[in-house]
Amino acid sequence: MASFSKVMIIGNLGRDPEMRYTPNGRPVTEFSVAVNQSTKNQQTGEWVEATDWFRVTVWGDRAERTAEQLRKGNRVFVEGRFRTREYDARDGQKRVSLEITADSVVSLDRNEPADAGAFGGGEPAARPTRQAPPARPSDDDLDDLPF
Repeated sequence: MASFSKVMIIGNLGRDPEMRYTPNGRPVTEFSVAVNQSTKNQQTGEWVEATDWFRVTVWGDRAERTAEQLRKGNRVFVEGRFRTREYDARDGQKRVSLEITADSVVSLDRNEPADAGAFGGGEPAARPTRQAPPARPSDDDLDDLPF
């Protein structure tokens, strides 16, 4: 019987992506994503902020693009397969790592040129304006058509 696991998160990169290559030459990029959640404490009525950290791994062409385009602090949408891994921390405590093998990583930040302002490049490019759709022909215009 087949199984299926899918996870989607939106959060901020906790560090710059680190890219390396496997011995076979396949690119792999790793980074961490912080996902914040606010909940209200039922006894005190105060809002409490909690952060979950996810380790994200990206393979292949996506790994190279991710390493080139993302930086610490970027807001991202990550979709992929989820696993937990238990390990012994340096302090001797057992810990659980939340790991995602990403199928898709999308930056949610507005794209800006990497060298914006570095050489006095002037004003940012204006956004293209949206043109109105062409006017619909009137019945009088349709009378002039030869078919």
